[in-house]
Formats: sequence, structure tokens, C-alpha cells
Amino acid sequence: MLKKGSKLYSILTGTCPRCQQESMYTYRNPYNLMNTLKMNETCSHCNLKYKMEPSFFYGAMYVSYALGVAFAVAAFVVSFLFIGTDLLTAFMSIVGTLVVFMPVIMRLARNIWINFFVKYERDAGKA
Repeated sequence: MLKKGSKLYSILTGTCPRCQQESMYTYRNPYNLMNTLKMNETCSHCNLKYKMEPSFFYGAMYVSYALGVAFAVAAFVVSFLFIGTDLLTAFMSIVGTLVVFMPVIMRLARNIWINFFVKYERDAGKA
């Protein structure tokens, strides 16, 4: 399921979408809050420039919104429908979930956005 060469592999691991050999991010831990979105300029393996144009990742904001809604709905379903909390507690669980997972959501949004535009090439970076 999560095999190298798939879009899902690149999205979930944060690796270069073209060669999938190295992380796009300077720091692998998304909870290093000062450096959550700090990215390498290019892939050292295949030389893919991650910021293909100025403001390239602005589109990731829309993906981030969709992911945030998905996380919020999941938190609501778990707290209100499965656990049976009241609406105020369900709302608090949504807020808590979004705060806790915001670094992950931001990175996933960037990973999804760049994977819309770059496809995997098995031989990328080989001389």
C-alpha cells in the first residue's frame, strides 16, 4: 500500500515527489514549531526545485482548509457520536484537535499540493 513510487508515499513521508529519495523539509519533526515549514530549496538527489514559482505554496492553503475540515469532522464524530459527549465538549475536542494537529495539517497540505504538479520518475537524478 505505502510503496515508494506512489503519490501516497510521497505525501505521507514528505519526500521529494519526483525521486522520493529525501525529505523536502529541513527538519523531519513537524512539531519543531519554529521550523515546521522550513524546506530545502532543491532535492539534492534529482535537483527538483520545490518552490517552482514565487508563492507556489499559496495553493496549499486551500488544501489545508479541506484537511482542517476533515480533522474537525473526525473529532466531532469521535467525541459526539462515539463517546457521547455534549456539544460544548465536542466543540472543545474539535478546537483541541486542530491546535494539536496544525503542524501536521500544514505539512500534509504542502505535500499534497506539490504532488498535484510533480510526478514520480523512477530514474530521476541518475546520471
